[in-house]
Amino acid sequence: MSAKLESLSPNNEFIRRHIGPDNSEVQGMLDTLGLPSLDALIQETVPAGILKQSLDLPAPLSEQQALAKLQQIASKNQPGRSFIGMGYYDCHTPTVVLRNVLENPGWYTAYTPYQPEIAQGRLEALLNFQQMVMDLTGMDLANASLLDEATAAAEAMTMCKRAARKNKSNVFFVDQNCHPQTLAVLRTRAQALDLNIYVGDAERELAETECFAVLLHYPGSDGRLCDLAALCAQASKQDAMSVVASDLLSLMLLTPPGEQGADVVVGSAQRFGVPMGFGGPHAAFFATRDKFKRTVPGRIIGVSVDSRGKPALRMAMQTREQHIRREKATSNICTSQALLAIVAVSYAIYHGPEGLRRIAQRTHRLTAILAHGLRQLGYQADNDTFFDTLTIRCDNAADIAERAEKAGLNLRRNKGSIGISLDETTAPEDIVSLWQVIADEDPVPNVDEIDQMLGDFPGIPDSLQRKSPVLDHPVFHDHLSETEMLRYLSRLEKRDIALNHSMIALGSCTMKLNATSEMIPITWPAFSRVHPFSPRAQVGGYLQLIDELEQQLVRCTGYDTFSMQPNAGSQGEYAGLLAIRRYHESRGDTQRDICLIPSSAHGTNPASAAMAGMRVVIVECDDKGNVDVADLKDKAQQHADELAALMVTYPSTHGVFEEAISDICATVHQYGGQVYVDGANMNALVGLAAPGEFGADVSHLNLHKTFCIPHGGGGPGMGPIGVKAHLAPFLPNHNQFPIGDLAADNDTVSAAPYGSASILPISWMYITMMGGEGLRRATEVAILNANYIAKRLAGAYPILYKGSQGRVAHECIIDLRPLKERSGISEEDIAKRLMDYGFHAPTMSFPVPGTLMVEPTESESQAELDRFCDAMLAIRQEVDKVESGQWPVDDNPLSRAPHTVADLCDDNWARPYSRDEAALPLDTLRDRKYWPPVNRIDNVYGDRNLVCSCLPVDAYRS
Repeated sequence: MSAKLESLSPNNEFIRRHIGPDNSEVQGMLDTLGLPSLDALIQETVPAGILKQSLDLPAPLSEQQALAKLQQIASKNQPGRSFIGMGYYDCHTPTVVLRNVLENPGWYTAYTPYQPEIAQGRLEALLNFQQMVMDLTGMDLANASLLDEATAAAEAMTMCKRAARKNKSNVFFVDQNCHPQTLAVLRTRAQALDLNIYVGDAERELAETECFAVLLHYPGSDGRLCDLAALCAQASKQDAMSVVASDLLSLMLLTPPGEQGADVVVGSAQRFGVPMGFGGPHAAFFATRDKFKRTVPGRIIGVSVDSRGKPALRMAMQTREQHIRREKATSNICTSQALLAIVAVSYAIYHGPEGLRRIAQRTHRLTAILAHGLRQLGYQADNDTFFDTLTIRCDNAADIAERAEKAGLNLRRNKGSIGISLDETTAPEDIVSLWQVIADEDPVPNVDEIDQMLGDFPGIPDSLQRKSPVLDHPVFHDHLSETEMLRYLSRLEKRDIALNHSMIALGSCTMKLNATSEMIPITWPAFSRVHPFSPRAQVGGYLQLIDELEQQLVRCTGYDTFSMQPNAGSQGEYAGLLAIRRYHESRGDTQRDICLIPSSAHGTNPASAAMAGMRVVIVECDDKGNVDVADLKDKAQQHADELAALMVTYPSTHGVFEEAISDICATVHQYGGQVYVDGANMNALVGLAAPGEFGADVSHLNLHKTFCIPHGGGGPGMGPIGVKAHLAPFLPNHNQFPIGDLAADNDTVSAAPYGSASILPISWMYITMMGGEGLRRATEVAILNANYIAKRLAGAYPILYKGSQGRVAHECIIDLRPLKERSGISEEDIAKRLMDYGFHAPTMSFPVPGTLMVEPTESESQAELDRFCDAMLAIRQEVDKVESGQWPVDDNPLSRAPHTVADLCDDNWARPYSRDEAALPLDTLRDRKYWPPVNRIDNVYGDRNLVCSCLPVDAYRS
């Protein structure tokens, strides 16, 4: 191609669209910093000893080229109709939900609702999810979702161990009729915590087995329905707790576990409109008794009141377990599957209870017709009770499964049997196709004739048929038309601030552009309608995509290989530490269980170490925010025989590149330990430095930060781990879909072999469209933007930590403690006041109390950075008025922020500042004003009066 034609190539267009500042803005910001070039900034910021010169990746593709290439890859997925079940079912996503939630940046680019006043829309949706789960399971409370069914069961196990204090047993009884992938995750979790898993027939063996809890499946993995009431009563008699893994759709017809004595109910909401997506992301649910509310893992959405006494929603008890208990934590859950929970409850709202019941009845009836027809063909299901699943034991099971696969029908393969699970997409023609495959050349029954002879619920005993009402709240009755559903979703969306509204400058969270071209492929049927346990020959596209993404990440990080199984950053930490543990065990170093962690670390670090069976020793930080190298060396030497690992975030949690990082890694290796670099701040490294090259052995990457998977209002995420070659044999494997040549007994950390595989195309698209040149440029501009903000704000607010040459990394920490001491205005006041200016607050009081941590990312233009800085500088002038006494400490625009329409319409405005000063403090807001829907929320009231279900509509009207 000629030079002239090359200059017109579209291949670099995505880079300039992803990166906010253009060349002239970049130069203008560099001028503000007194620097001639980006190279000069990077030389002053990144230690020379770790700085790379280039990133070895192919040249970037344009958006159209990348989509075309990914289409070719996706076409290699040729999945058959799935009847595999095992917790994964094909379903229909209502198109109004698909377009207005799953494909809508107003929903998928929002952050976790830590600032509830500007998150009331998704908080209401998540409260609806909790209400839905509570109604269906018959339990007192539910959380706002967990990662997947298997990890929810593991969370239930550890919660039961903490809650069953009278019971000293270390045995967790797992009924043999549980999904095998759930059992694998449970065994991994139990081993590191010195708990014992006993697998047996609960109906025959529970009474004879000492245990602290039992896990039952309802319906069972083989489809059978058990008498939960008797088993839960037996567990209670033994001072043991009962955990039930259940299916939400079945609970429209079955007596709920809560009415039968269950203590905890877990499962997946996937079949409520969320595509299978080769394993995820899907929202798991977790419901329990009110008396266990203080030990529930994950997030609970609760109802509180705002400063005007109006009901308002928030995350209840939002200082999560890993931040309170840290190294004593039994859970490291830091995220949920908020976006998928919202899709699932939107599905329930749109169908309403009658619609859901019709779907459940139809699924059950088709299963009954299938079972009756099989009997006519000479095949008897093992289970005479069922909801949607049959298990048929027969001598020719393998032959039947092979014939079915050739006919495009995927059945569950067991030794000596086949399993068939139906779902809402099953049609009568599918039943005929299944009969034809099983009958081979014999004539098959008539669907209509069988339908006429069957009763209403042929597979459900009367004692297990649901009699109690369900989904009575008006929200599940008022939006059954598409018009009403569209308006409801739109109304909720407008109550939130997401990236489609303004910059979200959250430190350590990297809220960057989630480009439309990256998002488009996740709803392609070739990716979305694939069961995670499909035959390997049918998923060539997924396997190619995963392999190519792994190689891209290898080049970005300097590691030798990756595992895509961890479906959250917390899961990545856990999986990485388990790999280190396994490595030491393979060398006979079973005594190595000390994990060194800097005092500035995110709470998930010590929590993950505890879950991996390690003891935590804290390493101090110096006055500049760096790891105290002398203290590290002392503690590494002190624990030389027991040292397993160091967990360190790089750049540091304090927002600086520590110059001693190579020395830190070498010290840990000197004393026999492994180095875990937390990848939370990878957005400051890509293309500039690689942890696998400067001394790290393993890292997790937050694909929902650095590599553009959206945060989804609190989830989904992905946390794959990269390792050096010596740790590669200890990566997670899977019992239903073996990975590479890994040992069969390796750990399993997620329900699906590749975690939330359906969102991996997002990161593949991002890297493919950016190329090595674009990724390096993005990192450079992320660092430039952070330093520009630090420079603009430095005269008004102290910047807490800087590198040796006065530069910050990709984020900076604003110290508000001196202001608070002089004026009484807190970091929370400033965070809430930013809402009046149309901004989500930066990260508040982490890693240092009394501070704000700002991370602008590379996607924000100079104009948006200036808009944020202008707001912060205007707020600083407001603080001056409080400090000077012009405004009282307890009655000023900061202490009373945020301001709502109700405030401005109040006839009794008697404040020392004007309505304009309250709501329109800058003239620019007149053209783009965001109105917070509620006033400041009373957190203490919400925790003391926990309500995690939907209030009557009248409560909101009042």
